[in-house]
Amino acid sequence: MSIKALTDLFFPEVCNACKSYLSDNEVFLCTNCRHDLPTTNFHLENDSFVKNVFYGRAKIEAATALLRFEKKGIVQHLLHQLKYGKNENVSAFFGDWLGEELETTNNYNTIDLVIPVPLHPKKLKKRGYNQVTKFGQNIAKSLQVEYNEDLLIKTTNTIKSQASKTRLERWQLNNETFSVRQIDKLNNKHILLVDDIITTGNTLEACILELNKAQNIKISIATMAIA
Repeated sequence: MSIKALTDLFFPEVCNACKSYLSDNEVFLCTNCRHDLPTTNFHLENDSFVKNVFYGRAKIEAATALLRFEKKGIVQHLLHQLKYGKNENVSAFFGDWLGEELETTNNYNTIDLVIPVPLHPKKLKKRGYNQVTKFGQNIAKSLQVEYNEDLLIKTTNTIKSQASKTRLERWQLNNETFSVRQIDKLNNKHILLVDDIITTGNTLEACILELNKAQNIKISIATMAIA
């Protein structure tokens, strides 16, 4: 018996959503839970829903979100695991999935560089990882482009979690600021900015406005979910 077979026998893999045992051909989620995920298909259908969120606020080339976020739904459960349960496999799984789909769409075939929305150093130290890192890395791998999380940094620290606040409250309290380092590396590039979820869009907007200080830059957006 192989080592993997022994491992599966004593430590069988379970679905990250419903916790049922996974079959040999299932990865991360069982077939039923994967089918229950509320996919948007925005990038597959050339739908401008996400792009319209930023209309009049920030210029972007293309924008998509893999899933719709629903209160008490499976997406909320998985994102909670990612942000507070130290389950970075959520990020990797969604990155693999979306990366494979973006690879086949024309709007994303000119991407030069993938950049994540950064965490403030204090929050990064506390959490131990940026929840978007593996998402962005796996998308970059699918698109065969560079991934870089050192060019855009967060300069203000959001002390309290805003998870329980309404969209209006988040908008009113938003004072996040970001800064670009080595801006010459962004000149003449098409950047894919990635994040976990779009709520008001304020965080992504602040990042875009900072990135736009580079010359002749194009910016697109990809996230795991949209509220």
